[in-house]
Amino acid sequence: MILGETPANNGWRKSGIAWYDINHKLLPSGVVLQKLLDEINIKIEDTYFLEAIKCYPKDRKYLNKCSENCKKYLFRQLNIIKPKVVLSLEDAATKYILNIEYKKFSDVVGKEFDVNGYTVIPIYHPSPISPLSYKGNIEIFKNIKV
Repeated sequence: MILGETPANNGWRKSGIAWYDINHKLLPSGVVLQKLLDEINIKIEDTYFLEAIKCYPKDRKYLNKCSENCKKYLFRQLNIIKPKVVLSLEDAATKYILNIEYKKFSDVVGKEFDVNGYTVIPIYHPSPISPLSYKGNIEIFKNIKV
């Protein structure tokens, strides 16, 4: 399962399919993610995608409040889905699910955490804008056991 921060404005909120645009074309982040998933022989369409925050606040200053409001729903969904592994994308989603303090996101990337019996592995967001989207994640994916 892949855990994002909030529903992407140009992604599945419009297309109805995570990682795809309204023309059913894989978005650039989806292309990078699929390349990473190829390391563990999984197709992006076979992953489950959730957001830590269920709404899309217009002002990011409300993200923390929204995350507190949504946390019980996130954990309820996890209890229903029962994923083997949860890949948390970037800092915000990771903070929401781990509920621990750390100085830098890079301090937790690629490490395994037990959260209510689920293995959570923080990864860099697969956005091609980030230089770490592929090269910062590739070793993590090579070591994931599914």
